[in-house]
Amino acid sequence: MHSVVILVLDEVVPFDMAAPMQVFDWTRLPDGRPAYRVRLCAESPQVRADGGFALRVDRGLEALADADTVIVPGRSPRAAPPSARVLDALRQAARAGTRIASVCVGAFVLAEAGLLDGLRATTHWVAAAELARRHPRVEVQPDVLYVDNGQILTSAGAAAALDMCLHMIRRDLGSAVAANAARMSVMPLEREGGQAQFIVHEHPPVPRGSALEPLLEWIEDNLAGEITLGAMAARAGMSERTLSRRFREQTGTTPLQWLLRARVRRAQYLLENSDHSVERIARQAGFGSATAFRERFRKVAGTTPYAYRAAFQGRAAG
Repeated sequence: MHSVVILVLDEVVPFDMAAPMQVFDWTRLPDGRPAYRVRLCAESPQVRADGGFALRVDRGLEALADADTVIVPGRSPRAAPPSARVLDALRQAARAGTRIASVCVGAFVLAEAGLLDGLRATTHWVAAAELARRHPRVEVQPDVLYVDNGQILTSAGAAAALDMCLHMIRRDLGSAVAANAARMSVMPLEREGGQAQFIVHEHPPVPRGSALEPLLEWIEDNLAGEITLGAMAARAGMSERTLSRRFREQTGTTPLQWLLRARVRRAQYLLENSDHSVERIARQAGFGSATAFRERFRKVAGTTPYAYRAAFQGRAAG
């Protein structure tokens, strides 16, 4: 079982700590087994939390040595700098290949340990300029939800940490497990974050019982075929102008944009769950050619079909 250890330092922000703890704890494999073992660790048995209360933590810094993933939550501006023991433990974990992620201003702790030198990173937008000032070797990106450098990840505020955690779950276990974790957290699987992300955003919600529901189901069932605006309008029993207006009102997008994203999502599923060639997947998802597919996939998903497959194929655990 994948071990997630959350490093709790004095003046920890409770929400920064609890958000990843809950997301990973709620994640289940397809057979219902827990996917992650989540533990807290700290430098001392009692930790002050931002908000005027204390936490009792059973595990010390030695827990970092056994972790597959370490998460460092943010701390109050009143917090003292992290101790040499904490920074050394993080460096040792990084040298061992442990995945390390920060929540909000937890990025400052990673930067103090030198783990962000030469990397892109983010933090809460209020603190981004200060992070850049203190650590000029870090390429601070204040306008994104999270940054994934492979082994080292950083997220903006605590809400953005949920997006980062779901991204890590998808990397580890595939889209189906991540989607279920997102449902348990009552949040979308992805949110637009300002950076190119592997994952296509969810379709905007459509009210249950909407007149568009049968049409959207028909689109999903016929993605491999030629679907025009006229065909969609005829299927819905509306004029093209009325259909476009209804789509804007109920989804915030156009019929053709909805169709394109549905095709990219179908392609993502096939890239993750089949060994079909890119050319075959292009046909199955309804793109006119492999070239058109590659161009559209890169524009929407922010990467190539080959890179996406390398990142996500075979992640589902049994």
